[in-house]
Amino acid sequence: MRRADRLFQIIQILRGARKPITAQKLADEFETSLRTIYRDIDELMAQHIPIRGEAGIGYVLEPGYDMPPLMLTPDEVEAAVLGAQWVAARGDPALMRGARDLIAKIDTVIPEHLRPIILHSALIAPNLTPCEPDALDMGRVRAWIRIQGKLKIQYNDNDGRDSHRVIWPIAVAYFETVRLIVAWCELRQAFRHFRTDRIKSADFLEETFPTRTETLRAAWLQEEKSKNSKPAAR
Repeated sequence: MRRADRLFQIIQILRGARKPITAQKLADEFETSLRTIYRDIDELMAQHIPIRGEAGIGYVLEPGYDMPPLMLTPDEVEAAVLGAQWVAARGDPALMRGARDLIAKIDTVIPEHLRPIILHSALIAPNLTPCEPDALDMGRVRAWIRIQGKLKIQYNDNDGRDSHRVIWPIAVAYFETVRLIVAWCELRQAFRHFRTDRIKSADFLEETFPTRTETLRAAWLQEEKSKNSKPAAR
């Protein structure tokens, strides 16, 4: 890896870190020596990059620092374009438009030498099986997740039975052919997953749920991990 690329990646790692990152961890990440990392940190500081910390403790990037939008590596451009292609083929209508707009915006701002990655991409996300159509406005569902709004739905389950639920939506899972709303169900007093194509009607309630969405998502993820870690029955 070129030193310029490594310096850029160090900044990216520090930007995404929630606690100090040690030089040893950076050295392991880039498969280089501690001395090289120390020199890299010194170089970044000399370029007035607001890094705080010291050897043996760890480094942090001061809040508020941002990087020019054109500083993308070829791998980052390919990752963004591939992800946008997948969403453009499988997302709800608003996300599909957003994905196509994102590709167009990336194409207008990246340096000329990176543009062929978009124009002649070698990576594709084929959509061979059509997605099941959503039975409700998924753009509005995503907005309701952001404001912690409740939904009242009529749901048709896997056995064809109808039920009426008030749910607290916390996430949307996008699979190859279906989408699931992850939510806390007031009826079951538990987390449940609802296929969007099986929701027969939905009322977007003005009432909000009291628990923070991030807290509920963390609890749901922990529950899912616990389920997956249990040994299979014999």
